[in-house]
Amino acid sequence: MIYRHFNAPSHAFSQFSHEIIRHPRLSSDAVRLLTWQLSLPQNAHESLSATARRARIGGCAFTRAKRQLKEEGFVHERRVQGPGGRWTTQQLVSSAPLTSGEAAKLLARTPLLACTDRVTPQVVPSPRKPAAGRPIAPSTGGHPDEHLRKDTSNLPAGPAEAVVAPALAPAPAPAPAPAPADGTPASPHLEDARALVGALHLLSPALRHIPPGMRDELARLAARWLDAGHSSADVHEHVLRGLPGAGTAVHRPGGLVRYLLRDVPPRALPTPPTPTPTRIRLSVRLEGTRECTGHHTQPMLFRPLDDETLCAECSPPTPNEPMSVPERDGVHAPS
Repeated sequence: MIYRHFNAPSHAFSQFSHEIIRHPRLSSDAVRLLTWQLSLPQNAHESLSATARRARIGGCAFTRAKRQLKEEGFVHERRVQGPGGRWTTQQLVSSAPLTSGEAAKLLARTPLLACTDRVTPQVVPSPRKPAAGRPIAPSTGGHPDEHLRKDTSNLPAGPAEAVVAPALAPAPAPAPAPAPADGTPASPHLEDARALVGALHLLSPALRHIPPGMRDELARLAARWLDAGHSSADVHEHVLRGLPGAGTAVHRPGGLVRYLLRDVPPRALPTPPTPTPTRIRLSVRLEGTRECTGHHTQPMLFRPLDDETLCAECSPPTPNEPMSVPERDGVHAPS
């Protein structure tokens, strides 16, 4: 069982409705924010956010509590423009739910607070003063009457002397790359070598921590490779081949790259591929045939039985084979 003991305060108290404390759709933060605001003096102008800071209500909890109070009609706010163009947010906190029309009537009877800050010229511009004299159109064409030799380089040539326009100063040449300390002349491929070294970290995670102080030295070493005719892809491929296997940590990636680029091998010229003779593929019907070396008006193909080079018509008859006599005038040779 629970027992309650209540002593009515004699001072510093506020009267609230039980509907506020027992409201089913208001959280504890919303109830505390509303009761805190209603307990303030009548002439107090403390905002809801300031009350939330004093009540130790966090940002998200304050946003949720304020949304609940506005949905239930306990809090209403609007934006109005006061004297001097300043926009002000008016907030109305009531002990009973109000509609939008009722809250607008109460806010309309509430005077706006006077702003004591000085209005900047951007808000209230000063009146423009007209220029002295009559308005005239701007002059066009011709040259100024005054002698402006020091202010212009396009002066007309006078009758007594010809004014030569000063030649334009040549553009300053770009500063050459600093030469190495040993007196070796700078390579023309130094800028490409710097870009090559700057892309080493993309090749392997082991090359991500190259000291910045070694980049100039590595760029000079890579420039030697470029001077020898190697391409950037050749240098990257050589560095990748020199890296240790997977799982092996590289503690000094800068020193490893310096060791790999120290010796420049000669560039091997690509050998042209040897042309392979193309074999003419015969049809299946002509497979195994050979051209007769005898006397024929047109090429004569025959299928040899061994290594013979003459067809049956051109080959001499064998001793056991009778010689065939050609037919003449319709007379057949005796068999």
